[in-house]
Amino acid sequence: MSVKIAKLEIENVKRVKAVKVEPTTSGLTIIGGNNEQGKSSILDSIAWGLGGNRYRPSQPARDGSAVPPYLHIVLSNGLIVERKGKNSDLKVIDPNGEKAGQQLLDSFVEELAIDLPKFMQSTNKEKAAILLRIIGVGDRLQQLEKAEQEVYNRRHAIGQIADQKAKFAKEQLFFPDAPKEPISASELIQQQQAILARNGENQRKRQQQAQIQAAYDNQSREIERIKAMLLEAESKFAQLGGDLYTANMDAIDLQDESTAELEANIQQIDEINRKVRANLDKDKAETDASDYRQQYEVLTGEINAVRQQKSELLENADLPLEGLSVEEGELVYMGKCWDNMSGSQQLKVSTAIVRKLKPQCGFILLDKLEQMDMATLRDFGAWLEQEGLQAIATRVSTGEECSIIIEDGYVAGQEGVMIQQPPGEIDPGEGWGTAPSPSWKAGEF
Repeated sequence: MSVKIAKLEIENVKRVKAVKVEPTTSGLTIIGGNNEQGKSSILDSIAWGLGGNRYRPSQPARDGSAVPPYLHIVLSNGLIVERKGKNSDLKVIDPNGEKAGQQLLDSFVEELAIDLPKFMQSTNKEKAAILLRIIGVGDRLQQLEKAEQEVYNRRHAIGQIADQKAKFAKEQLFFPDAPKEPISASELIQQQQAILARNGENQRKRQQQAQIQAAYDNQSREIERIKAMLLEAESKFAQLGGDLYTANMDAIDLQDESTAELEANIQQIDEINRKVRANLDKDKAETDASDYRQQYEVLTGEINAVRQQKSELLENADLPLEGLSVEEGELVYMGKCWDNMSGSQQLKVSTAIVRKLKPQCGFILLDKLEQMDMATLRDFGAWLEQEGLQAIATRVSTGEECSIIIEDGYVAGQEGVMIQQPPGEIDPGEGWGTAPSPSWKAGEF
């Protein structure tokens, strides 16, 4: 069962002269009034009474008062907390009349419930860390975020390499007339030598043809000179005629091959190979860029999988407020980061998280509630009642939404009353002597 504030009496603390409040059990108790009337002094008094001397105001006694500060807080669990006397010493009495101290109060009073600005002024990372700790997923989420960051860093590096490769490939010149592979000078020389050898064979055949032609001519002259040997010469002549025919036929089809192209290639081999290497570099860069892009897409899938695990982890967690989550290590409410939330949203988120920190603390102190309009205020009050949470808040206003109005250190309509009675005087009781009863009902506006 959460502990709440049942009754509150304050006298001569900061701007408060004498105030008695019975906050509504659940929902909003709004302490209204103009500036510098003592509204915030009531919250400071509660923080001092329940939070200990670390919340003691630097000047707790009201200016001009001869009577020391007095605090009397009755809690729903029956504990009575008092600070009174010259030194404002703490006195905690349990329902059985036994004395207790600050350690007992600390066991159920959440520090941030009486010092909400401490939470609201913390960094975004600190707020998120508190939420993750109280819903019990901080360690697992940290592991997932670490894994996501590692994959993200790898993907980032791969993406940079892919971009560099693509840029390099784009900047490379391409020579469509260059061969696919670099050429070798020795291979060209071998081809040249083979052609020269074939040309040499052609030259030998030409020489042979010339020799046969000369022999034929000699034999023709020999026929004229040696008539007597005509038959023998004619026979030999006929044979030579056949040989000549064959030689002529061979000579007609002969054609020498040109080595000009090979000689030019030999002379330009360095330039050709430069173009080939450039084309190969461009092809490799394009292939590498494509490979790295594929790796990038694979890593993107891994990142999305980790993010899905994070999302499912938070969706299944017992979050204190619908629409509240953590993204990239920061609080997010209704899709908005802390610095983009409205002031009222920040108050609601802070209240929900602080309540979750120590559920046995059933109250929270809220200052400057004027940043909420009436509709938001009603919704906030309804949410508090639904959560069974008691909120004691201040608001610069004297409207009907206020549970009580503070004027010059008193509850309006109860001016001049005293809580601590001088010796010999009778306590006027709940009616506060002749002071009129307030027309408001706590928690309604």
